[in-house]
Amino acid sequence: MAAETKIDPMHQFQITSLGGHLDHNPFAFTNSALWMLIVLGLVWVFMLGGMKRQLVPGRWQVMVEGVTGFVTSMLATNVGPEGRKYVPWVFTIFMFILFANLLGLMPFALVGAQPFTVTSQFTVTGVMAIISFGIVLATGFWRHGFKFFSLFVPHGTPFILKLLIVPIEFVSFMVRPFSLALRLFVAMIAGHILVEVFGSFVVQGFGAGGVMGPAISILSFIFIAGVLALEVLVCAIQAYVFALLTSLYINDAVNLH
Repeated sequence: MAAETKIDPMHQFQITSLGGHLDHNPFAFTNSALWMLIVLGLVWVFMLGGMKRQLVPGRWQVMVEGVTGFVTSMLATNVGPEGRKYVPWVFTIFMFILFANLLGLMPFALVGAQPFTVTSQFTVTGVMAIISFGIVLATGFWRHGFKFFSLFVPHGTPFILKLLIVPIEFVSFMVRPFSLALRLFVAMIAGHILVEVFGSFVVQGFGAGGVMGPAISILSFIFIAGVLALEVLVCAIQAYVFALLTSLYINDAVNLH
């Protein structure tokens, strides 16, 4: 019985082909690509509904203006007046991550569709992190030239300490895109694995029979409900953290702090 109800918590992250073979084919249409298109479509619909520019804005327009104002304010606070030119990118990654995270929690399996959290793929979070890091490097060298390297030298540091601090600062700077991508990837994959594991406890508990089996199933179900409530909060927090850290890294490139 246990073998029949065994659940693989990693199966939900498996990339499968929806058109074409994955072997040696970089153009195969996968479930990951499908859900990314769905996320982009939802973001487009969200923005389209809020661009009516009505004199008396409706709720949808107020919501869209609230999100754009939030991102604009974050960049203005962390970067300054020049932060407005980076609003399109920071807003894009914030909305994409938020929608992708929340979409992965939706119970589409009830209607036969298996949801796929694209931000649980390190390649997806890694590409967004590399683009953000590329913007930081391009901004830094465009504005400051080779003076951009002064970012690795704290002001007032004695020469002897510079020999130790500069390599540490350089390594810390180069690790930024990796840590930026890894933080989001780990947060999403850990929560989904936890829900899947306790979901298997629910199934196996009821299948075990007796008194303890159903009791464990009920406790596991209550725990899942709590984890899912926490996951909704984590979805928003991770989108905010990714956007915030991107704005802070841009601030380093613009203002050389």
